[in-house]
Amino acid sequence: MRDRLEQLLRLALPRACPGCGGQLGAEAGLCRACRAALRPRAERHSVLCPTPTPHLVSFGRYQGPARRAVRALKYGQAREVAGALGPLLASAVPADWQVVGVVPVPLHPSRERERGYNQAGLLAAALADVLEVPYAPAALRRIQRTRQQAKLSGEDRRQNVAGAFAADASQLSEGAVLLVDDVLTTGSTLLACRAALQAQGVEQFYYAVAAH
Repeated sequence: MRDRLEQLLRLALPRACPGCGGQLGAEAGLCRACRAALRPRAERHSVLCPTPTPHLVSFGRYQGPARRAVRALKYGQAREVAGALGPLLASAVPADWQVVGVVPVPLHPSRERERGYNQAGLLAAALADVLEVPYAPAALRRIQRTRQQAKLSGEDRRQNVAGAFAADASQLSEGAVLLVDDVLTTGSTLLACRAALQAQGVEQFYYAVAAH
């Protein structure tokens, strides 16, 4: 009943699609055209893993509808965008990855209170729901309030997040973990999260981001 009411409200009060600015009809988060334009794929990223096999799913470069959707999710309170992006990304996750848990990159608690939510957490929850594997937000926590990575570059990003995360591997089953963030730039944040989980004995990792 609630879903039906929300759909009727979207039809009665049409909004602009965060991805293109066009009218957003009955769809939640992104219009059909933007969903069709987003082509999720499994790929490799040399910073995250030196092997030639795919270990990252994304919509590709941080541009076009992907960029606008991420910015709406991250800065525009458009939480419903995660519900549109998550299933699309999940469709590109190879079955042979055999993911046993989905872990979002955490925000520092104070920053999450300011924003009202963790955009990576919303995206990870949507992915986990479609993949039908546990969503494990408590497996990682940010123990340092770092400077915003978007305002830094190169080595400063790596130093900024070094030691910023703590892990609790008891929240995860043994097997491959899917680490989720909104955007991958230098890879410093995902690598710092991976290091924290590795220190707790987690050995196999895959990654999902909206764009890079």
